[in-house]
Amino acid sequence: MPVKKHLIIGLILLLSAFCTHAQNTITGLADPLTFNDGTRVMTVKQWHQRRRELLQFFTTEMYGKMPVRPKNMTFKVFESSNNALGGLATRKQVTVYFTGKADGPRMDILIYLPNKVKKPGLILQLGFNGNQTLSNDSAVKLSTSWVANSKTAVNNKATEDSRGKTPNKDVEMILRRGYGFATIYCGDIDPDFDDGFKNGVHALYPELQGSGDNFSTIGAWAWGLHRALDYIETDKNINAKKVAVFGFSRLGKAALWAGATDERFAMVLSNESGAGGVKIFRRGKGEDIKHLCNSFPHWFDANFRKYIGKDTILSFDQHLVVSMIAPRPIAIGSAEGDQYSDPEGEFLGGVYATPVYELLGSNGLPVTQMPGLNEPVTGQIQYHIRPGNHAVLTYDWEQYLNFMDKYFR
Repeated sequence: MPVKKHLIIGLILLLSAFCTHAQNTITGLADPLTFNDGTRVMTVKQWHQRRRELLQFFTTEMYGKMPVRPKNMTFKVFESSNNALGGLATRKQVTVYFTGKADGPRMDILIYLPNKVKKPGLILQLGFNGNQTLSNDSAVKLSTSWVANSKTAVNNKATEDSRGKTPNKDVEMILRRGYGFATIYCGDIDPDFDDGFKNGVHALYPELQGSGDNFSTIGAWAWGLHRALDYIETDKNINAKKVAVFGFSRLGKAALWAGATDERFAMVLSNESGAGGVKIFRRGKGEDIKHLCNSFPHWFDANFRKYIGKDTILSFDQHLVVSMIAPRPIAIGSAEGDQYSDPEGEFLGGVYATPVYELLGSNGLPVTQMPGLNEPVTGQIQYHIRPGNHAVLTYDWEQYLNFMDKYFR
């Protein structure tokens, strides 16, 4: 009896392992290491060719084309203090004038740098509201851009009462860990509503509309992050070689695309970016392409609408975008209660990009099975999942900072 019992238990465990592996096997998923014509990628040189092929595909079919750096763009540091946040940081506020004209489209960057670290690395993010909502720092400029009617605006205009209304309580922790923090209100670049691409930076490029691969809002936000990095490269107090681009939710989608399209970013931090971010569409779980295109028609280009209803038969998927980050590090964060973002699909976005990292001499994501809650796994790709819902919590920041320590120290 004991022998039979052990055999039965062994068979159950074997079957369980097989079923778990089967759940992680997605039939028909595109291979990042196979060219469109079926040729296998075998060398690093071939990967760079394949990467260009993928970049062209996703530009055309999903995120849309974006303009190059404006020739007349200028930067102005309009305020600074070396005694910010109780003496912990130096604060800088920078306006990027996209046309070089004060009355043209522009964005404001709020930067905090730790006073005890010389030339630190930096986390660069987009925020959902004006920079003034980050904290109660009264010196931060009040946003003049369109803001959704909420607790941070009245008649779509930011008010003094909005200061500190959506705070990042972990900025001081980031600074104490030795990193700078910079944020930009996404609405400075492009307002988050379907305006026919007539406002923000889109007003500068009407010729990039009217085609299937039009300049989208996700594309514009990514483009704005590129332009912020243009400034950072001129700032002698920041290590521009150690800039991690961070994004949460829809802005996580933009951060991923910014990192994929600009190799100057040394690292990508993707927090619950979900559909159109790191999540695998082909699983058919969580938010789908129909909802993305119908509820947020401005986020992606017009060509992406062709794939409505085809999530589970796509010839491409988001692990291909993750693979374009390689060999640079990327950290992926999920939340157990955020099923709309499909945590397992986000995890598999890292799993299926790993062969590219391995080709380039790295280990990518070192596991193929979903880890437990609060059990982060780290290679050149990091993944963690925590209890809770769609948010950025202190635990998330701790995982990203640990990841930065590993690769930036």
